[in-house]
Amino acid sequence: MMNEASMLGLAGMAGLLLGAIFFGGLWWTVGKGMASSRPALWFIGSLALRTGVVLAGLYVVAGGAWQRMLMCLLGFVVARFIVTWLTRPPIASPKARTAEARHAP
Repeated sequence: MMNEASMLGLAGMAGLLLGAIFFGGLWWTVGKGMASSRPALWFIGSLALRTGVVLAGLYVVAGGAWQRMLMCLLGFVVARFIVTWLTRPPIASPKARTAEARHAP
């Protein structure tokens, strides 16, 4: 049988996975929705699906223990920062930024 520390660790990893699904799905949806002729369908459908998956996952992982819920939420928030970092746009070189600044109104 698993001890409480390992259960908390698994809950944190489950939170990472749920966060990756939620925020990775959001990133994917924005790309698909912006190219679609019916973006509202993409955004509403994705929101419903992502939220349902995360809420069900949190419910299952927590299993009635607030400590596991807290660790799962912590993993979820950490995943937000990881997905944000991985999907950031490339940084323009200083030379390109200088050229842009000269053409500003």
